[in-house]
Amino acid sequence: MTARPSKRILMISTHGYVAAQPELGKPDTGGQVVFVLKLAECLGRMGYKVDVMTRRFEDQSAIEKLDANVRVLRFPCGGKEFIGKEWLCDSIPEWIENAAAFIRKRHLKYSFINSHYWDAGLAGQGLAEEFSIPHFHTPHSIGAWKRDNMDGDPEENERKYNFQRRVEEEQKLYAACDLVIATTEEQRELLQKDVYQVPDERLTVIPPGYDDRQFYPVSAATRQSLKQDLDATGPIVLALGRMAHNKGYDLLIRSFSTVHKRVPDARLLLAVGSTDPSKREIEQIEELRQLARELGLENQVLFRDYIPDDLLADYFRIAEVFALSSRYEPFGMTAVEAMACGTPAVVTTQGGLWKMLTWGRDTIYANPFDTDEYGHALATLLQYPEVAARLAERGAQTARALFTWTGIAQQLVSVVHAADSSPPSRTSPHRSTPVQVPAAS
Repeated sequence: MTARPSKRILMISTHGYVAAQPELGKPDTGGQVVFVLKLAECLGRMGYKVDVMTRRFEDQSAIEKLDANVRVLRFPCGGKEFIGKEWLCDSIPEWIENAAAFIRKRHLKYSFINSHYWDAGLAGQGLAEEFSIPHFHTPHSIGAWKRDNMDGDPEENERKYNFQRRVEEEQKLYAACDLVIATTEEQRELLQKDVYQVPDERLTVIPPGYDDRQFYPVSAATRQSLKQDLDATGPIVLALGRMAHNKGYDLLIRSFSTVHKRVPDARLLLAVGSTDPSKREIEQIEELRQLARELGLENQVLFRDYIPDDLLADYFRIAEVFALSSRYEPFGMTAVEAMACGTPAVVTTQGGLWKMLTWGRDTIYANPFDTDEYGHALATLLQYPEVAARLAERGAQTARALFTWTGIAQQLVSVVHAADSSPPSRTSPHRSTPVQVPAAS
């Protein structure tokens, strides 16, 4: 589907470091930022003009062009310091005011708004009501689900993650926007249930995507050469991402005890962290190192720092197996990228991706809380290369069939066109009672 060049789209992702070259691994800067930027780039190639609006803080520029059709627009709120995504809601009214002033001054007209995560959802709904623009919201993760599946003391989790406020605002947001876009069928089912009760006609599913120009299989000879270049010889299990408790790296290290018993020369390569790690991130990595020592795995667990984007695909290619071991994971984009590179994956059942794949054909999935089960899944792919090869071939095919960014962009455009052509089943929320955007504190 080709968009008309006169069409302009507004995408909103207010938290984290959103930039043409995002520093992945920085606070609140990971898969969602990639999602927004890659989707914007594909929509731009389809002929749309795309504005990606975000928060301006520190020494960031107000406008950054990604290409001829896509730019990042930054608006200040809440001061110049970084604000975590859990608490940015307090400053969203100021952000809306500044963004609205820019839109009016430039006489910008948008076909629709696509907001990402609940803080941006509040911002998107505010602008939708201000300018009568259709608003399609992508939650990425769901507050009630994260709250109910998180380890630790509930009161401490509440103080840290602001769950009560988040769930209340999500309920109002999902009731007010034109359409909620889940990223998995599991997420769609959760949105229909007790806490949110979003009606089926205002829900659709569009998964995240990957860049098939960057992530693709290479020959066995190239993989071996890369293993030498990146000092990763021998059987490698890879896990990579930002340093966060929910990623389950501690569970993975425990699982590796089982792997080591079955495949003594196997090594676990953990590429976790960021370009500018916080004190807590440094402490968490040291805790992982200590756990490896306690389990007698200090020689089997290799720690690598943040992997820059231009090396990411090659790191997937040096591994015999990729491990997605998250305690909870709304989707699991890194597993799809690994599969696209021809690396078989063992995927957590504590998330949405595994239900979109077929066990034994596309991937193997296991519960990382059962560390023996998860470890045996990893070891099986290391011990039986013919099984791993079949998964690698079919997994790459499935990734290309379901998850390329071009396909995802086309799905979004199709959903928007369908919404435009359908008669409204209710009064449009941004033309009736507005959602209560929290007041600035």
